[in-house]
Amino acid sequence: MHTLDDLLDEAAAVPVEGWDFSWFAGRATEERPPWGYARLLTSRLARASAALDLQTGGGEVLRESLSRAENHPSVLQVTESWPPNAALATAALAPFGATVTLIGDDAPLPFADGTFDLVSARHPVVAPWPQIARVLRPGGSYFAQHVGAGTASALTDFMMGPQPVSDARSAERAVAQATAAGLRVDELREATLRLEFFDVAAVAVYLRKVIWIVPGFSIPQYRSRLLDLHELIAREGSFVAHTTRYLIACSKI
Repeated sequence: MHTLDDLLDEAAAVPVEGWDFSWFAGRATEERPPWGYARLLTSRLARASAALDLQTGGGEVLRESLSRAENHPSVLQVTESWPPNAALATAALAPFGATVTLIGDDAPLPFADGTFDLVSARHPVVAPWPQIARVLRPGGSYFAQHVGAGTASALTDFMMGPQPVSDARSAERAVAQATAAGLRVDELREATLRLEFFDVAAVAVYLRKVIWIVPGFSIPQYRSRLLDLHELIAREGSFVAHTTRYLIACSKI
């Protein structure tokens, strides 16, 4: 069995840019939503003439959807807030003619009113609803998969102690905010999904990568809790939490 120090040294060395989770194979599993976001996005991209993907990470999901599409938008804009991710997205999406703009997640979108007939996002940190409504053309749509309220709360509570679950990421709040921005919500689907870790290195990398689960996480700061988790996994075989996701589709009337 690997020692705690071995596992944490390994976790500290893993790059966390982008949204490629292949490193976790055999070390953690996350159940996927039943609807297949990337596949559904493909059909929407094929029909769009001007598209915007928000907070794209390294562009991995958008690239997957575009690679399957029979047609591509003639105008393709992408935003990302973290420079290492923006660099990955620029390389990944260059074959599709995408322009990547580096801006803050909650910054005003630097695009003219009514520019896009499709705005998409997978796991946005924030959804800037008034901005989304502004840049959409009449009849245009917003299509996204969001992280829901209480995601991985069991892991948050283990690391930090019991924490209140905010409704800031809830589907209900998203519907209210989208409606207030002048959008019509056409579809909403929710899922609760199993998240399981088989070693503490996987937990540490996950928390380094998904930074809102334990805000301010670092391996040295949380070493004592990581030791407790290492011992729990040794006893029980894994640590189980649950994530929530929702698919939301809106249109601008």
